Amino acid sequence: MSLDNNSKKWSKFDITWMLNLFGTAVGAGVLFLPINAGMGGFWPLVLMAIFVGPMTYLAHQGLSRFVLSSSKPGSDITEVVEEHFGKTAGKLITLLYFFAIFPILLIYGNGITNTIDSFIVNQLGLPSPNRVILSFVLIASLISVMLMNEKVMLKLTELLVYPLVFILFALSIYLIPEWNTSMLSQLPTTGDFIKTLWITIPVLVFSFNHSPAISAFSQSQQREYQDPELAEKHASKTLKGAATILLVFVMFFVFSCVLTLTPEELVAAKAQNISILSFLANKFDNPYISYLGPLVAFLAITSSFFGHYLGAREGLEGLYIKLQGENAKSINRKKLNYGAAIFFLFTLWGVAIINPSILGLIESLGGPIIAMILFIMPMYAIRNVPAMKRYQGKFSNVFVTIMGLIAISAVVYGLF
Repeated sequence: MSLDNNSKKWSKFDITWMLNLFGTAVGAGVLFLPINAGMGGFWPLVLMAIFVGPMTYLAHQGLSRFVLSSSKPGSDITEVVEEHFGKTAGKLITLLYFFAIFPILLIYGNGITNTIDSFIVNQLGLPSPNRVILSFVLIASLISVMLMNEKVMLKLTELLVYPLVFILFALSIYLIPEWNTSMLSQLPTTGDFIKTLWITIPVLVFSFNHSPAISAFSQSQQREYQDPELAEKHASKTLKGAATILLVFVMFFVFSCVLTLTPEELVAAKAQNISILSFLANKFDNPYISYLGPLVAFLAITSSFFGHYLGAREGLEGLYIKLQGENAKSINRKKLNYGAAIFFLFTLWGVAIINPSILGLIESLGGPIIAMILFIMPMYAIRNVPAMKRYQGKFSNVFVTIMGLIAISAVVYGLF
């Protein structure tokens, strides 16, 4: 099928999805990223900034191509895994996929409650609201958006992402007069340099990770463009755009923060376990920055919640369908959707009420699984699945595999 030039052009649909993928990647963790990534010094960060763009784009492109490789258009990632690797592998990977994304959703449900509660108490000077009611209203509002159609969800994410991008960029510019050279003069030994790179790669990988939304994104491309070749071209173009704006806006913010602080101040920020904006607000005694902190956290958590909800819902519904076996054909998808929403509402609400401190640990346990699904599984499929053979023989496949293995080894090392 020949593709006319108009059908290849960048469309409003592509831009909306690009912003949605950006929103999925930029969670509240972006406020801790300058501290976590900058701790090892300036020069390892420069090298990582060179790697992280291609790494992000190529890994997510591989996963999107994997979803699009199904012989049955409209299949989600859990169905494609079963088609290519068999029923047992399908069930196992679907289970792992769900348990890698679900804890992040729990963290966002808890995180948005804490962010709003902290804002009411610290910035507005009001008493802390009832946590049971506050968490229910916030989580129910987020989930109700996900029960509307895709266009509403994408539009809302777009509206959230614009101010997020603007604030990150404005803050990065605002800090330029405060830049100093103390970080530049800190030259690590070769051993320290390599170790810093190794340990920090996963930090950046997961800060730029939008894999939970890739399956829904790829299906959406199929519905929009019908022709498989065209859907793949548009998906790749959109993913390249998402990786580019992530690299430009997030890394500029990271560099600007790191160049503003001294190595000692970064260590202090890490010890205090506060976000970079809270630390900068205290350093410069600037109330505006302390007001922007909760706003960025709110925008980032909300936009990221939507993308992670798509992935967690897909995993949960995929598990349920696989457990039904032969009865799966008679399942009412709309009822299943509402059932998943009720499950997420009560689990997220329960965790937000309890407010446990172990959530970060659970999230880090999901890290190696996400890296396996994002980096290794699509590359394995390129070697072994006939439908993906056409992507063989590219250097980018070797690059993604090596980077994936480095990320997984560093995450596992971090756990122990």
